[in-house]
Amino acid sequence: MFIDELIDKIKEKNNPTVVGLDPRIEYVPSVIRACAFHEHGENIKGAAEAIWIFNRRIIDSVHDVVPAVKPQLAYYEMYGVEGLRVFDRTVKYAKEKGLLVIADGKRNDIGSTAEAYSTAFLGKTQVDGGVFEEAFGADALTVNPYLGCDGISPFIEDCKKYEKGIFILVKTSNKSSGQLQDIVAQDGRSIYEIVAGHVAEWGQGVMGKYGYSSVGAVVGATYPEQAKILRGIMKNSYILVPGYGAQGGTAGDIANSFNKDGLGAIVNASRSIMCAYKSDIWKDRYGEDRFDEACRAEAIRMREDINSAI
Repeated sequence: MFIDELIDKIKEKNNPTVVGLDPRIEYVPSVIRACAFHEHGENIKGAAEAIWIFNRRIIDSVHDVVPAVKPQLAYYEMYGVEGLRVFDRTVKYAKEKGLLVIADGKRNDIGSTAEAYSTAFLGKTQVDGGVFEEAFGADALTVNPYLGCDGISPFIEDCKKYEKGIFILVKTSNKSSGQLQDIVAQDGRSIYEIVAGHVAEWGQGVMGKYGYSSVGAVVGATYPEQAKILRGIMKNSYILVPGYGAQGGTAGDIANSFNKDGLGAIVNASRSIMCAYKSDIWKDRYGEDRFDEACRAEAIRMREDINSAI
């Protein structure tokens, strides 16, 4: 079961964090870009190849430190087919290195279309007769709940069938999230509280050995007071916490997402780790040539920072 494997890896590495692999070509050190463009041309294929090398070296540098990586689909889709190839290679390579992979796609639709999304990332695609094959083969996927239960059910069914996981958007880290998520309904609850109640209910059928569900939630680090409320509603849901680091969230901000057992949440950082070699903390020590060492150093610093807060 996904949630049990995630918690096992968190315990093994004493690290409730995940590295977001959200690459843009400008994040990639100039030497890697130059080599890729020289070999493949200054085009999308060259950019995608540079990103693949960048991802691979980051994974090599952190695979024994963190339990999981979270590639964001948009940063691969913007490079078209070549970008999706890099996403596929990144997923496979991370899993070879023993990491869990959370595909951040925020997918959803109605009925059979939601089922197709779930099949692509969590399930197996029928290619002929009784032949089924994984397409992307992620371990978990972020999901948008806006369409209600019939847009969520196919993902939950695949969580059960293939022992995968989902993280449902509840309170996102962006500044305008309150425009919809904070609206108060007639019963006095905000939309994010109502969604959290559904998440807690939807997750009951996929509970693991630690008392947590493979149906989790996304709650941004930038809203610590709301996180405290939501932790109380979703007692058995694992919370994926974006917004730490470059978006302004601190270790203190994320503490409310954890339970008293020290479990219950996993904290994501993307730019602050990928671009650590550019940061004031690490640039003088490592620089571009040793960007992967800077990534590792920042991942370890983040682990200690989070653990000290919880």
